[in-house]
Amino acid sequence: MVNLKAKHIPRATISRLATYVQVLETFARDGVEVVSSHPLALASGVNASQVRKDLAYFGEFGIRGVGYNILSLIKAITSSLDVDREWRMALIGVGNLGKALLNHNDFRARGFNITAIFDCDPFKIGEIVQGLEVRCTSELPDMVAKLGIEIGIITTPPERAQRAADHLLGAGIMSILNFAPARIQAPAGVNVEYVDFFNHLYILAFKHTRQD
Repeated sequence: MVNLKAKHIPRATISRLATYVQVLETFARDGVEVVSSHPLALASGVNASQVRKDLAYFGEFGIRGVGYNILSLIKAITSSLDVDREWRMALIGVGNLGKALLNHNDFRARGFNITAIFDCDPFKIGEIVQGLEVRCTSELPDMVAKLGIEIGIITTPPERAQRAADHLLGAGIMSILNFAPARIQAPAGVNVEYVDFFNHLYILAFKHTRQD
């Protein structure tokens, strides 16, 4: 792992680093081996000085006047952010959205592996989805311990999101990704991230109506 020059990395920087990895992977697929900060910044929607500042958290990269080796930089970023290993996840809510995520191959390709799925609907329990059996949420603690699950994903209707979160918390899960359009309450120290489609749609609608 690369040694960080700073113990704490700003949230905005982490978000940009994830974007850099996606852009670098695209360059790599196109056969590009070395890239400078300028095309990386342009493709990422930031300026070159921001790229250099973000990467400085990890030490010195690249060769002045030449650029960054793409594969080495991808490895350095993913290693430093601890996303170069498998992260096992549990998903609660096997409806349309949950099934769509289970069909999303990029999760496994990037090391985020959904290893157990749960629902409270008795008509769904026992169903096989993408090779996984839908289990009752009462089995969550045992499956978390058995499979070494570290992250929980909520894809329930909004009115069931808190209950799903409570099941995850009760099973010892300290990191939750919530796709449900509802805010959940969690104790201090629990990491909760929201994927809020409506938030982005509101922003787009606002910007669109005010374009010249």
